Amino acid sequence: MKRTLTSTRPGGTELSRRDLMRWGAVTLGGASMSAVLASCARAPAAAVTRGAVDLSFWTHDEAYATFFSEALPLAERATDFAYSLSVTRAGAADLVTKLLAQAIAGTGTPDVAGLEIGSFARLLRGTIATELLEDLTPLADEFGDDLIAARKAPFTKDGALYALDSDTPLTAYYYRADRFEELGLPLPAEAGTWEEFLAAVTPVSERDGVAFGAYSVGSDLGQVVQGFQLMLLQRGGNLFTADGDLSIETPEAEDALRVVTDAMRSGVFTTVTDYYGGSIQTALGDGRILGIAMPSWYASYGIKPNVPDQAGLWRVAELPRFAGGGGRTAVGGGTGFAALRDKPGTTAAVELLRSAYLDPAQQVKRFQDMGYLPTLRSVYDAPEMQGLTDEFFGGQDVFAVYREIVDDVPDMYQSEDVTVLNTVLSGALLRAYRGDISPSEALATAAEDFHGQVQDTRSDG
Repeated sequence: MKRTLTSTRPGGTELSRRDLMRWGAVTLGGASMSAVLASCARAPAAAVTRGAVDLSFWTHDEAYATFFSEALPLAERATDFAYSLSVTRAGAADLVTKLLAQAIAGTGTPDVAGLEIGSFARLLRGTIATELLEDLTPLADEFGDDLIAARKAPFTKDGALYALDSDTPLTAYYYRADRFEELGLPLPAEAGTWEEFLAAVTPVSERDGVAFGAYSVGSDLGQVVQGFQLMLLQRGGNLFTADGDLSIETPEAEDALRVVTDAMRSGVFTTVTDYYGGSIQTALGDGRILGIAMPSWYASYGIKPNVPDQAGLWRVAELPRFAGGGGRTAVGGGTGFAALRDKPGTTAAVELLRSAYLDPAQQVKRFQDMGYLPTLRSVYDAPEMQGLTDEFFGGQDVFAVYREIVDDVPDMYQSEDVTVLNTVLSGALLRAYRGDISPSEALATAAEDFHGQVQDTRSDG
């Protein structure tokens, strides 16, 4: 397998000054961006239908490159292709920027791209996704209801699916079992509702200065919004509707934010600079944060690397419900793998996605290797997924917790304007956390600012 790990522009083709000026002119306007892509389109080269095929593979995470490279023998047994991969790695946001730039240049786009969920939203503008990405709906339809519908929603536009999600990132509660037992605290779901659980732990929080949740308030605006979004999704709301319209001025949004702000002001929830760096590492290490509600991948990428010395002390539990309604879990994050359309290797790329991501054994392997939960519902009941204990979590069968709540997984809808929302909503959330404005005022302010900025952006475009 060929491997090229680089942070420079993939493909080796430099954009001209005129191209760069044109790129700057179209990044805000969906219609004009689509026109540019159409004008740059070239007649498709002859498709490779069998034999040797070298696919250009872009990802932001080396673990994905390893996973797909290990899947090549499986794909070769299932198809008439002999695969090799040329791997390019870049930051999640940079990867999409480079993808669009190469599309404008008319050359150097990848065959397969792993698109982080927040960055993928940029491709929802106008007909960009339609112009660049292969429609994977026929592939998904082969699996029917077994392919969890909620994980198709973030990568769907106008009924067409453009990427296969790497995960079903269910939210659960990660907690210090030793401290909960020592303090005589109930597990979240056993307490009943979020409101009842927070009331039960408030006296301990006030007495000992410990927190039972953490929210990012740093410079990563997506993280700031995600903390609230997890609660909103569990409460039964969404940042956007299925059509991409803003949906934050709702009873569900106000209720979710009220619970967070009340817990923030009482000290039951605390703030951190981000979910991965020094501030949360210190707070977890010092025992000042005894629990946190986060998606399933946070076990592998947030807790274990931050406090390896606390192995055996942590456990995973279901979330409490909201008194006002909603479900037992939420989702956060994800990466969708897409095949670029009208390329010689498009068919081979789609078949690689089928083999690497939709084969049940590969879904088991993905969880074992990377901690990403299956996107096929049947795999949750597969014999290989039973009794998977984790010594970091005290030998607990953590997968059993996820299996119990997977049928409550909510849809998460996206919009081409998610970056605008992150900007305006994060500021409003921080003001609400400080007590400067009420939850309803924060949501109304963010909605007003969002609509104003989106209108101005589209007018300019």
